[in-house]
Amino acid sequence: MSLPDGPADDPRPEEPVEPDLNECCGNGCTPCVFDTYAEERRAWQQAVKDWEERHRDRTGGTPAT
Repeated sequence: MSLPDGPADDPRPEEPVEPDLNECCGNGCTPCVFDTYAEERRAWQQAVKDWEERHRDRTGGTPAT
């Protein structure tokens, strides 16, 4: 597996957008839009850690955000 050549080939993961309070119907749905958002946010946090590690390996320093 080859690594991308630069930031354009491997952009920093984008943070998920938090749902507006009005997007929740209040009926106890499973999953609620806020449950889904929490899962997406955890996955995004891990993706950012992985991305930072890839870029740290490439540059030997902390990547610019």
